[in-house]
Amino acid sequence: MTDTLILNAKIINQGAIYESDVAITDGKISKIGKDLSSLSAKKIIDAAGLHLMPGMIDDQVHFREPGLTHKGEIATESRAAVAGGITSYMEMPNVNPLTISYEALEDKYQRAAQKSLANFSFYLGASNDNIEVIKRLDPNLACGVKVFMGASTGNMLVNDPLILEQIFASSPVLIATHCEDTPMITDNEARYRAQYGEDVPMRLHPEIRSAAACIKSSTYAVGLAKQFGSRLHVLHLTTADELALFTAGDRKKKRITAEACVHHLFFSDKDYETHGSLIKCNPAVKYESDRLALLQALREDRIDIVATDHAPHTWEEKQRPYFGAPSGLPLVQDALLSLFELYHQGHLTLERIVDKTSHAVADIYNIADRGYIEEGYWADLVLVDLEKGITRTNDQVLAKCGWSPFANYHFKSSINSTFVNGVQMYGDGKILSDNKGMRLQFDRT
Repeated sequence: MTDTLILNAKIINQGAIYESDVAITDGKISKIGKDLSSLSAKKIIDAAGLHLMPGMIDDQVHFREPGLTHKGEIATESRAAVAGGITSYMEMPNVNPLTISYEALEDKYQRAAQKSLANFSFYLGASNDNIEVIKRLDPNLACGVKVFMGASTGNMLVNDPLILEQIFASSPVLIATHCEDTPMITDNEARYRAQYGEDVPMRLHPEIRSAAACIKSSTYAVGLAKQFGSRLHVLHLTTADELALFTAGDRKKKRITAEACVHHLFFSDKDYETHGSLIKCNPAVKYESDRLALLQALREDRIDIVATDHAPHTWEEKQRPYFGAPSGLPLVQDALLSLFELYHQGHLTLERIVDKTSHAVADIYNIADRGYIEEGYWADLVLVDLEKGITRTNDQVLAKCGWSPFANYHFKSSINSTFVNGVQMYGDGKILSDNKGMRLQFDRT
């Protein structure tokens, strides 16, 4: 017997939108067809008027566990992710202790297996001292190696050129980079501190974390990747000028790929006046011209993936003056909704949103049996109501920090239901199950 039958959905998958039914059995998509209503099922969902898409696979989150759990935890942040239509995530290594050893990596997998409502994988972090750990990494043990190439939180800056060359020459898995040039940023900080003291206006953040600092570091990373033939994925692009480093093409064959994050696609310099430190992040939200250029690069496939860089901090921490207010935003619950806003505004098609949040992530990271609506694939699915909106309020936020940069914003769409491994985890505006997600598996040879 079928476990769940989803009827009359408008499926968004592989560049097309079409009406069909989907049957789920033993956690996987068992059948896709025009009329499956005759099948016996334990649960039937009439999805008429709703769009069905593969769940978002978020290739960049900071869930803060272990060591920074006053900001977030795997349990709380994965709940927020599921409520936002994110069914799988890849979590970053700048926690405490740093995820720069196999032991620390395994500890996080064990934590997630006990606590995470969404599927999960973790990056091994690079440091100036763990090159041998990186060289020996089993390609199926981590989603990638994360390199902070110029500006880091959590003391993970890799600034030794010889070490960087070794990483790019020998990493057995995809290298994901945060590209900002620290010396340039430090100089900018000193200049503005001399002018304003500790309370620099937030609107100057994109001048301090400048476009020039991004471009210098991204150019360096791309140069290393070309020199050594590395598999490079540059995270959270923010500037128009960086886009010249990247080309369209078959993402399964490209050696150099790129990501943009939802807040850099939605916010720009004009929002600092109203949002202040709430949109302070690294790299910085830049200028309207940069935002529009990023959207254009998405449409041209020069940017391959859209992610969140979910990075929660407490409300109290965010109220500090410029140099004391940490960088980062909680985004997993509202990421897809913000992208659907861009659809309603005419910037992105539904097909492209699905491609950049699901298909492309599965392809680039070689994730097994996820990221598409296909028979035999795990049933990681999201039902979206494009006509029923929601006004976000902070009391709805499931992330531990309890606030959203989208507070009081009215989204034109809403997440109706989220399924993880065939289990309906979210619906009717609430978490419906405490079923745990699975460790992501990879097809890597």
